[in-house]
Amino acid sequence: MNDWAVAGAARDRQSITSDWEFTAAKRIDGVIVREVKNVPKGDGYLVELYRSDWGLDQKGIDQVFVVSHLPGAISAWHAHPHTTDRLFVAQGMARIVLYDGRRDSPTYGEINEIKMGILRPVLVVVPPKIWHGVQNLGEDSALVVNMVDRAYEYTDPDHWRVPSDSSEIPYQWE
Repeated sequence: MNDWAVAGAARDRQSITSDWEFTAAKRIDGVIVREVKNVPKGDGYLVELYRSDWGLDQKGIDQVFVVSHLPGAISAWHAHPHTTDRLFVAQGMARIVLYDGRRDSPTYGEINEIKMGILRPVLVVVPPKIWHGVQNLGEDSALVVNMVDRAYEYTDPDHWRVPSDSSEIPYQWE
């Protein structure tokens, strides 16, 4: 141990590369994380949330909606057998956590945790069958924009849920 370190000290893990790309122990197969840029303007700023020419996925957008999460709120766990989510935190800061429960996936059992929001604008593409949740990390409401490839079907929702403390998903929300 170093002569200056206190008991229990642990070195930070690398979270980004020198090109500011996110690192993850292992990104879940099919999940795409793209940092986007704030573009300062004379009257504020602009952020491109999604562009088809980025080539992130080949699916169209069928519905766009915003979900408000109160301070400290956790919305977890949910998955969609057929729908691709594209998540962007437009206000506040949030933690997006993903779990790969697909038994035939090369990343089966992996967890990805992404902190994102107004200070670090990121688009996360969540493929079908990936369990995911959102936690507001701020003191104000967080607004999460979702651009899905399949609009919500009111009579036959493509939406499955388990409780945030499910023993089936190896993650403990803070």
